[in-house]
Amino acid sequence: MAIELKVPEVGESITEVEIGGWLKSAGEAVRKDEPVVTLESEKATVELAAPEAGTLAKVIKQKGDTAKVGEIIGYLEKNGPAQAQPEPSKAQPSQAKAPSTAAVEPAEPRVMPAAEAALAEHHLRAEEVQGTGPGGRILKEDVLRRAQETAPPASAPPAPAPATQQPLRSSPAQPMEPLAAGRQEEIVPMSRLRRTVAERLVAAQHNAALLTTFNEIDMSHVLALRKEHGESFQQRYQVKLGFMSFFVKAAIDGLKQFPALNAEVRDNAIAYRNYYDIGVAVGSGKGLVVPILRNAERMSFSQVELGIGDFARRAKENKLKVEELQGGTFTISNGGVYGSLLSTPIVNPPQSGVLGLHAIQERPVAREGTVVIRPMMYIALTYDHRVVDGREAVSFLKRVKDVMENPARMLLEI
Repeated sequence: MAIELKVPEVGESITEVEIGGWLKSAGEAVRKDEPVVTLESEKATVELAAPEAGTLAKVIKQKGDTAKVGEIIGYLEKNGPAQAQPEPSKAQPSQAKAPSTAAVEPAEPRVMPAAEAALAEHHLRAEEVQGTGPGGRILKEDVLRRAQETAPPASAPPAPAPATQQPLRSSPAQPMEPLAAGRQEEIVPMSRLRRTVAERLVAAQHNAALLTTFNEIDMSHVLALRKEHGESFQQRYQVKLGFMSFFVKAAIDGLKQFPALNAEVRDNAIAYRNYYDIGVAVGSGKGLVVPILRNAERMSFSQVELGIGDFARRAKENKLKVEELQGGTFTISNGGVYGSLLSTPIVNPPQSGVLGLHAIQERPVAREGTVVIRPMMYIALTYDHRVVDGREAVSFLKRVKDVMENPARMLLEI
């Protein structure tokens, strides 16, 4: 019995998805609840699991195709392998071969993007190439190997070119063939998530009055706290005491004093919030995503660290839920984990501010007339000048600096 594989509801206001890639080939066995295909929306990547054990009978939508919510993208055969269409009666022998052709079509091999370009370049069909990638995927190397096998044998040297071309052919300084071999390109379509991120970032530049202000933090006290209490913290909560929990707490402290950075523009009005949903930028296999710590002002240090760790793990596995990426009142982006020393982060609309963190470096600084070496971090705040005045932005960043350099102020609220 064939079971329809339909695009599920993946989030509010999302009506269409893009097929990210089939994890199973047509004719391949599938276990119940095993993911069979990835679906990419403008907000997240989700996996569609098999509702029953069986065999993937037919793939209707290929990688890169779009599909509406509720649309059928494939069929799962519950009781065994895919069955061919009913054979026509003996009175119609001329049509007997048609069903076998239709039954074979779902087994079409999956071709990687680079391999598709190579197939076109060498005028080959996917059926002519033996795939060596996972699940029989056809790789670029497979296509190049097949192209070499099918290349005609070397023939006699061509006749001399016309006299006007002789100097070009005889010039030893123009090795055309080796140069072409080392100048290949791979064209890979942008994922729906990447396209949406790009559109939103460009829109933020056009629709908001963005400015960035900078400061630097002496991280000595935070490092000392982590060294003193890090081991007992990890034993008690089963998570490391990182920097992000300090910065989340410090940001909320600053947002309470300067609420414009926790607001947003709505038509001709400004919406101020009395709650703090902090977005934390994390890397994923599909690009940068910003899951939200809801009501972060109510969370402890351990809850913040556990939440961020869970987001980071599931982001790499493409298992974040769409609702976890929606909303948010303020964002923190830590480019320091990648080695960034200084940057100007872009606001995630419709938010009005984003705090950028950077790498910690030991630098000489002046303290009470003496030059000392301290672990220093540059921080940046990009803000929407339509909502936030420069005085508020600078004061917010100064507050984050003061709190991080004296963490007790967060507890005493002074």
